[in-house]
Amino acid sequence: MTDRIIIRDLRVRAIVGVNRWEKAAPQVVGVDLEIGVDAAKAAEADEIGATVDYKRVSRDIAALAESRSYELIETLAEAIASLVLGEHGAQWVRVTARKPFALRNARDVGVVIERGDRPREEE
Repeated sequence: MTDRIIIRDLRVRAIVGVNRWEKAAPQVVGVDLEIGVDAAKAAEADEIGATVDYKRVSRDIAALAESRSYELIETLAEAIASLVLGEHGAQWVRVTARKPFALRNARDVGVVIERGDRPREEE
C-alpha cells in the first residue's frame, strides 16, 4: 500500500550553508514531504490518533530547522526524515529540501531522500 500524506512547500527558517554569509542569518528553506500512512485504517477510525498529524509534523520540522545550524542541505533533510519516522510513526518518508536562489541562475537547489520501508507500487 502506498498511501501518503503530502505537505508541499513548507517554509522553515534555517541556517544552512558552508559560506560565511550563509551562516550569518537564517534563510528560508522549502520542504516537501510524502509521509507513508495507512489511510484506510485512519479513515475507519476517523480520528487524528490513527494517522500522522501533519500540523504537528510541520511545527516539529520548523523547530528542528531552527534548533541548530547545518552545513549541508542533505544533513537537514536527514534530520527531518529521522524526526518524521522516529517521532511521528510514519512507515516511510520522502523529503525534498530546497535552498531558494542558492545558484544565481536557478530558482532553487536541493536534495530528495527516501527513508523507511516504502512498499513497492503496483504496476
